Parts: sequence; C-alpha cells; structure tokens
Amino acid sequence: MSDPSQTPARRGRPGYDRERILEIAVEMFIAQGYDATSVSALAARLGLSKSALYHHFASKEELLQVALDEALGGLEAVLAEAEARDGSARERLEHMLLGAVLVLADRLAYVTLLLRVRGNSDIERAALERRREFDRRVTALLRVAQAEGTVRSDVDPSVATRLLFGMVNSIVEWYRPTGAEQAKDLARDVLTVALDGLATS
Repeated sequence: MSDPSQTPARRGRPGYDRERILEIAVEMFIAQGYDATSVSALAARLGLSKSALYHHFASKEELLQVALDEALGGLEAVLAEAEARDGSARERLEHMLLGAVLVLADRLAYVTLLLRVRGNSDIERAALERRREFDRRVTALLRVAQAEGTVRSDVDPSVATRLLFGMVNSIVEWYRPTGAEQAKDLARDVLTVALDGLATS
C-alpha cells in the first residue's frame, strides 16, 4: 500500500476544495497518526502554502473535528430515523445495526479515523463520548428486546453490544467498497451473523 504522505500533490490546477483537503488529511491521519501529522506535512502533500490551507480550515484541530463529525453524524442520523424509534425492539435493533454498517461502508475513512482516536484531546474525548452514547442506546434496546422475548436473555446486554460492534468495527480492516449494492449485502450478512446468535429460537 502506498504511503499517502509520499504521493506527490497534483499541480497545475486551481487548487483543492474543502472536501478534498479533508479527504487527504484523513488519509494522512490514518496512515501516520493524527499527532504525527503536521500542518506543514499536509500542506506539502497538497502542494499548498499553509496560509492557503488555513483559508479552508482554521487549524489541524478543525480538520479532526469535521472528520469525526462525518462519522458520528452518520451514526446519530440512524438513531433519528423513524425505523429506530418505531416497531418492536428487535426491529429497531436490526435497523440500527444495518444503519451502522451502511454508514461505515459509505464513510469508511472517517469511521476508521474515529475508531483510532484514543482521547488525547478535548475533541477526541468528546467524539468518544458521542460514540459511547450510540453504544448505550443499543445496549438499552437490547434490554428491551430481552424483556419482550425477541432476543435471548442469558447474554449480558453490555457484553452483547461490545461483541456486536467488535464485529461491525472490524470491517474497517478489510472492507473495500465497490458499490452501493455490495454495502447492502454486507449489512445484511452482518445482521444475519450478529443476530442469529441472539435469537431465541
């Protein structure tokens, strides 16, 4: 795999837009680590001056914040959908897991970055708390599903949530998107494997 920090910037064009700068920054944060990626290195990769880079983003911290918001905003949007609030607990749980996989497939680099932050700054700690809130919502839903008898009750819901998202999050290590339909197939496969083990019959 090539090192994105060594890939020469494309020149002879008016410049990069905000979205493309963010994409390249995320590539570098993943490849080198956020703390190890300097603004100077990012500007050099882009073939921009630091002042031109600051025209789009005020700081490296803003780049991180926007990138993490891309991942977390997608997950939080799943929670806001009607299917996550209506129906049986089992149906809502299925929708949340499907949505999480589809967000991961659609925003793979951003979710990968989210999964690698360790709470070394206020921005990272806030992102981790938002991620934990998503997990708490799933755990609470699992408890309701156990009470309604649609998932087995002999598994601790907190442990089940960790195992479910351990499987979902591992997708970032091997999945390479090739189309929307493949992402839907992947989501259905994950749902089958994940919830068959929790089925009551």
